[in-house]
Amino acid sequence: MLVETIPSSSRDFPESLKDLARPVEQLWTLGDQALLQLPLVAIVGTRRATSYGERITRAVAGSLARAGACIVSGMALGIDAAAHRAALEANGKTIAVLGNGADVPYPTSHSQLHREIVERGLVVSEMPPGARCHRASFLLRNRIIAALAKVVIVIEAPHDSGALNTAEHAMTLGRDLAVVLGNIDSPQSAGSNKLIRDGAYPITDVDDALVFAGIAPRGAPSAKPTDPLELRVWSALGDGGASLDELCTRTALPVAECMIAVSGLELRGSVECALTGEIRRR
Repeated sequence: MLVETIPSSSRDFPESLKDLARPVEQLWTLGDQALLQLPLVAIVGTRRATSYGERITRAVAGSLARAGACIVSGMALGIDAAAHRAALEANGKTIAVLGNGADVPYPTSHSQLHREIVERGLVVSEMPPGARCHRASFLLRNRIIAALAKVVIVIEAPHDSGALNTAEHAMTLGRDLAVVLGNIDSPQSAGSNKLIRDGAYPITDVDDALVFAGIAPRGAPSAKPTDPLELRVWSALGDGGASLDELCTRTALPVAECMIAVSGLELRGSVECALTGEIRRR
């Protein structure tokens, strides 16, 4: 697939990018440019995500994608990658905004994720093909993420996180900003919790995220699941809520398989994950 361009003079150029003080002259793209016209929700956070942060990201991004929102993020390690993958797993749409050429996967460990987004979503950059990233290019990339989306959601951001830079751009541009509440003793949530203190909309469950994005909350939970792994987890929760570790013990499942099943159940509204980490039936 060839890299295509959208000059700022084109009718296909996103109007939202024209709000930027430092203009984008053109976008280089790989994938489906039509996604730029969908309702866009940005989800960003730390590269050093905790298991809690990744689990909540999968639930929030997956639910938003299933409801028709296109998830925008930066394809970085941690929260960004979890958001992209959750959107794809939900058969939804996602846009990756890169700080290097659209044809250059970064980090290189995300080469497969880059291919999947090109095939099923969209990769965009203001840098020409082949261009390599540097610290300043990531900061410039962040302003595009904030400008493209109508709302920005931060999930886990320490004091030095680039996600806080994206949040600053969102506030400057007048975008709606929401933050998932994190543990007060977790360094990964120190910066994001401060955003809540300073007035960002707090997200305490998946329905909060849907309402924040202007999407109706999920309906009543479905009946007993049919997927074998999900049924195993759902049945184990019949004895009451449990932490992920407790649930792994009850089901005798490895952590990775248990997390996948929990995410699927959460996307369908069959279970909910409290901010305390407890997983329970809805």
